[in-house]
Amino acid sequence: MRLFVPSLTASGDKRVAVVPQMIERFEALGFSVGVERGAGLGAGFPDEAYGTHLVGAEAMAGADLVLTLGGLPGVERLTPETRLLGLLRPWAQTELGDRLAALGSTAWALEYLPRISRAQSMDALSSQATCAGYRGAILAAEASGHVFPLLTTAAGTLRPAEVLVLGAGVAGLQAIATARRLGARVAGYDIRPEAREQILSLGARAVESALTAGGQGGYGRELTADEQQREKELLAREIRAANVIIAAAFVPGRPAPCLIRSEDVEGLAPGSVIVDLAADEGGNCALSRPGEIVSRAGVRILAPRLPAADLAWHASEMYCRNLWHFLKPAVANGQWAVDWTDPVYRETLWTHAGRIRPAGEAPITISEDPLT
Repeated sequence: MRLFVPSLTASGDKRVAVVPQMIERFEALGFSVGVERGAGLGAGFPDEAYGTHLVGAEAMAGADLVLTLGGLPGVERLTPETRLLGLLRPWAQTELGDRLAALGSTAWALEYLPRISRAQSMDALSSQATCAGYRGAILAAEASGHVFPLLTTAAGTLRPAEVLVLGAGVAGLQAIATARRLGARVAGYDIRPEAREQILSLGARAVESALTAGGQGGYGRELTADEQQREKELLAREIRAANVIIAAAFVPGRPAPCLIRSEDVEGLAPGSVIVDLAADEGGNCALSRPGEIVSRAGVRILAPRLPAADLAWHASEMYCRNLWHFLKPAVANGQWAVDWTDPVYRETLWTHAGRIRPAGEAPITISEDPLT
């Protein structure tokens, strides 16, 4: 079977779905691997590292499987027999979904991966969020006018930075851990009751709230209008006490909640910094502009796009491993052997046989026999 990896550099993403050192493992599954020229350059993998596996963009037309993330340049080259796998942002890439459904192609969106222990090695959302959270803390430290740790100098003692992290999912927890390693005093906030223990385990203070809004799959649910108002009143006090805010609150399939209002920004001390990691999903800050740095009342608001892609080497390496773990049970002797009764493959289906699974709806029902 022929596997194709497109270059994503035209879309601004420096990551690549397959790294050179993993090619042999995909070949062991029975795939003939083709990587588009230039696909790995942004991640630090030159064309020479892929050797004879380099192909042109036109090779997608003959592929049995395409591995990507974020989107798919050259979708017009797909055929009904092509299968697609990756982080596909199904709630945002509606045109791509319609195109795939019209073709009758099968596409697996890793955003739909069930939160079960067996699927942890395939969890690309978590691997990329780990990179994003780390990058968010580093960006905050670089942009802040405060040193993060307590410093005692001949010129006096410098107090540690007060960092507030909004959202304690994988990205938020990594941001908390990184800011703590840098020496800041850190507080974390999340509406899920189980997040409090995770925040405390990293040595941070958990912002206490009467709100509890745990949802399915370990994610937080969307708040009601009354709950949103109570949340804003609580957060306003915490926000104004911080020097640095790292916002990493997401609701899968829906716009990110706006937790930092314009009046909250104006209440911050000049020189404060906000890093909005949810900018591409609507933003946690009302003043965020994806890919831009906004200044308001002496406060800088950073809204990085694809923060995980700034750590493209390791982000690509982890993502590639996620894909390999997903594919390993689905292939036998160089042929597809997908067990459609397995929730990993059933629930991640985005399009199949002309049907599409809209965000928030139940998985597609498969009528095929197992192992076909």
